Amino acid sequence: MKKLMHSGAGLLLIALAFLAFNMVSGLALTGARLDLTEQKLYTISDGTRQILGQLEEPINLYFFYSDKSAKDLVALRTYARRVEELLKAYERTAKGKIKLHIIDPEPFSEEEDQAAEYGLQGVPLQQGGDQLYFGLAGTNGVDDTQVIPFFQPDQEAFLEYDLSRLVQTLSKPQRPVVGVLSGLPLNGGFDMATQQPGGPWMVMEEIRQMFQIESLKADVDRIPDQVSVLLLVHPKHLPQQTLYAIDQFVLRGGKLLAFVDPLSEADPGMGMPGAEAADRASDLEPLFKAWGLRMQPGKVLLDGSYAMSVGMGREQRPVRHAGWLSLPKRALDQDDVSTAGLENLNVASAGILEPLEGAKTRFVPLLRSSEYAMPVDAQRLVQLDDPEGLIRDLQPTGERYAIAARIAGPAQSAFPDGIEGQKDGLKSTDTINVIAVADTDLLSDRMWVHVQDFFGQRVPQPWADNAGFAINALDNLSGSEALISVRSRGRFSRPFEVVDALQRDAETQFREKEEALKARLAETEQKLAALQQNQDPAKALELTPEQQGTLQQFLQEKVRIRKELREVSYQLNANIEALGRVLKFVNIALVPLLLTVVVLGWWAWRRRRAG
Repeated sequence: MKKLMHSGAGLLLIALAFLAFNMVSGLALTGARLDLTEQKLYTISDGTRQILGQLEEPINLYFFYSDKSAKDLVALRTYARRVEELLKAYERTAKGKIKLHIIDPEPFSEEEDQAAEYGLQGVPLQQGGDQLYFGLAGTNGVDDTQVIPFFQPDQEAFLEYDLSRLVQTLSKPQRPVVGVLSGLPLNGGFDMATQQPGGPWMVMEEIRQMFQIESLKADVDRIPDQVSVLLLVHPKHLPQQTLYAIDQFVLRGGKLLAFVDPLSEADPGMGMPGAEAADRASDLEPLFKAWGLRMQPGKVLLDGSYAMSVGMGREQRPVRHAGWLSLPKRALDQDDVSTAGLENLNVASAGILEPLEGAKTRFVPLLRSSEYAMPVDAQRLVQLDDPEGLIRDLQPTGERYAIAARIAGPAQSAFPDGIEGQKDGLKSTDTINVIAVADTDLLSDRMWVHVQDFFGQRVPQPWADNAGFAINALDNLSGSEALISVRSRGRFSRPFEVVDALQRDAETQFREKEEALKARLAETEQKLAALQQNQDPAKALELTPEQQGTLQQFLQEKVRIRKELREVSYQLNANIEALGRVLKFVNIALVPLLLTVVVLGWWAWRRRRAG
């Protein structure tokens, strides 16, 4: 047998077997894969399977990809193969309800005309050259069309969600109606910062893709019956009739997603001279009270652990802002469908929600602070010039505060006797469904997304999951849960939690040393002032030996403490660099060394056994 394996015929047999295996696997195992990623990013999720299993009418998917034109674009070809494989998996799982058409639209062909008719975005490869198509169009039995104009490679994390949303929209053409009542320019307005008209907020663009939007006026006296979910954003100074309309809508089974704020930095009036925090605040105090919760009046949340880094000055020096928070996964409720699987959300000058004592409703926090948090007067953040001062003044209470919460259960009307002209309304209900969020800034573009112009098309590049949270909540409240599980697979950013802990501990030491220095400085100045009280005015500028000794002592103490401050800063960097060196050694040297030892040990064992 050994002679056959080492002969020319044996080597030829092995080569033929290898080629046969590759041919058979290429034909029979085209869609086979082993997904070892933590979140199973390359496996069809249960939510997608549920959407595909509920298809009642056939759907046609037309995948337009300029294969020949992209022959030199290796990265794009790899991603195109990934899209094609996933589409074929959709077709197999749908069991005949999806028909996939793969089309290469060559220049000046009928297929290229078809792609253009569907509205796909052709990208020129060079000046005056061919157009590259890489998009998807879907149609259903009643000729509704949904399109993904171009698959952006840097948006691969959202690929399955985009495909599943397209399929679900085609399978259920009647989209849920979201009634929007907002005190902020969600649909665009005049930007005070740039002195130019501003476009619609990207979160509204995302919502419009999934829901039918019905705008409501601030003086509405009844929420229309066709509204499935009411979206309230910064409801300032609502008249009683509108509050009553919201109250009755919730009592008769309507769902509510409310964004209130003790200090909305997205408010167009923010930053005006003499501004007061109350002018930028919104609340639903009478309704919240009837539903068993409240937002702490006039208070915003500071958090030293989740503080965001912001640029200050012309050099954009990074400074941690304890009023602007980047909430990691541990701050999000992973048991709720609206937040499960999301990685991080950003909020600014957020408020604090809390349940009322004796409330019959269930108060379930969805977003919470860390233990290194405390409430502070909202006025403290109006026209804030020094975010570092928030960190210095932070005195953590050890409590985790709720920024957003789900409220469900039996509730009474906030207007048990009705209002003038409407006395026969509902008094109570067995259950309400409300999600309240004590921040409106998380919806603004600057807190979660970069928007780029791509050949006249606004292309969002999210860097946080703010829009995902808002749409998840609307999805859940409107009754659609299958798509949530697809989106909730989240992003795959990994925060350096150990490094953050080292930095937080060093900052705590730094603040303690700094406060000690200030205390000693004040004490020394008091001593100098006491010594000068009885001194001759003509010699006020001369220092006595006792004063000189005290001043010298202070200077020495100041130098010593400043040296300690530098040591703390150095120790922070030293600890982080030491951690980096350990990780580099493990990844670069230790693992290969262990593998080498194992292989040598196995070789030695085989040699002794053969001998």
